Amino acid sequence: MIAKRQACVIGWPIDHSRSPLLHGFWLEKYGIPGRYDRIPVRPEDLSDFLHGFRARGLVGGNVTLPHKEAVFRQVTVRDPLTAKLGAVNTLYFEDDTLCGTSTDGYGFVASIEQEVPDFTFSGARVTILGAGGASRSIIGVILEAGAQKISVANRSLARAEQLRSDFGPQVIPMEWGRAEDVLPGTDLLVNTTSLGMAGKAPLTIDLAGLPGHAVVSDIVYVPLTTPLLTAARARNLRTVDGLGMLMHQAVPGFERWFGIRPEVTPELRALLEADIEGRRL
Repeated sequence: MIAKRQACVIGWPIDHSRSPLLHGFWLEKYGIPGRYDRIPVRPEDLSDFLHGFRARGLVGGNVTLPHKEAVFRQVTVRDPLTAKLGAVNTLYFEDDTLCGTSTDGYGFVASIEQEVPDFTFSGARVTILGAGGASRSIIGVILEAGAQKISVANRSLARAEQLRSDFGPQVIPMEWGRAEDVLPGTDLLVNTTSLGMAGKAPLTIDLAGLPGHAVVSDIVYVPLTTPLLTAARARNLRTVDGLGMLMHQAVPGFERWFGIRPEVTPELRALLEADIEGRRL
């Protein structure tokens, strides 16, 4: 009998995670004798959990809130970009060493490239709302992809200024209320905050200044169509919801753990959409 390879997602709480549904779909599709589970881990138990990671039979896993930064400090980070981000969302082994990396930025870029194939990051002028962990992940990758300028609007100007210190002069920090001022020169607008998420306050921004070619992306995926995306579609702007980022960020981890690079397909998207919307397929 072929031994099952086991991976997981850890967080506190963790019941909301769609990762088991996503990875379970791929395991079944490719006929892999593996499993992927949610494991709730309290912050005070995190160190013990990581030290016993291999003893649990795990070959890798994902990390979600609130553990991304704490895990970064306790595992080995091999790639320079993740080292600069200070947070990891994917765990894997190199020999006997538990390593961490971030695939969030990769997932964001891949989702844009899939949904808007003619968009190019090379020379792009990007406006990002929010300066948290997701913003950091996205900034690091799109700078590598050739973005020309990244304006970052955040309620705490100091956090946005820290991004300029970490990533360089192409990052332009600004106060939250100034975001609309830079929209006329924006090719891609990205919301990385929780505003507009189910149960959170709405995101209020006037999109009138955006040029007709602009793309609007919201990394929130519950609901799938946020007020920001609704407003963008009312102007006939191209939009990208957060579900694509969720699916694509999972690809590198699955490949590391189970040996096959999975595809992000309409069938997978339909499965996740139905789960988010409470429908049965």
